[in-house]
Amino acid sequence: MAIKIFIDQGHNPSGYFNSGAEDNGLYESEINFQVGLYLQNLLNSDPRFEARVSRPEPDTVLGTNNTTSLAERVALANSWPADYFISIHCNINPNPAINGTEVYIYQYYTQAQWLAEQIMSGITQVAGTRNNGIRENPSLYVLRNVNMPANLIELGYLSNYSDAEKLRNDQYQFAYGIYLGLMRYFGFA
Repeated sequence: MAIKIFIDQGHNPSGYFNSGAEDNGLYESEINFQVGLYLQNLLNSDPRFEARVSRPEPDTVLGTNNTTSLAERVALANSWPADYFISIHCNINPNPAINGTEVYIYQYYTQAQWLAEQIMSGITQVAGTRNNGIRENPSLYVLRNVNMPANLIELGYLSNYSDAEKLRNDQYQFAYGIYLGLMRYFGFA
């Protein structure tokens, strides 16, 4: 039986509510969308996985406000039901020197943490971002409300020139890093 991975491409398309960060000519929602599609394609080309995305089309809008948007993503994962939940995001900071990748989990010493460690290793190895660590944040809505181990990945900082160039030009590398992390977590690589 295939391992079911729900990929949440964080935020709605540009021009809608909850559209995410923007900096250096990049829109978080567009990067999240594309990295999620690449990851879905990688996973669905492997018969051991079945992957679904929250935003199958670039213009898919979830919910009618921030709260219902988050609730709809959680409901899609829980009702499937997915075995694992991966939410893809990009970060921003007023200080352009801040850079790197973070993975947020609901609680330390759980399957979510072991998965996050493998995903972090995959992303930093393949995309070349800095490892800013695995961070516990039980207040994040999607992590708190899904019924399966969940990771919220901040791929890199749109506000940092080096990260922004990677996010602009190497979106497939980020997806492949997440894929590699999943493969290692399950002992397939």
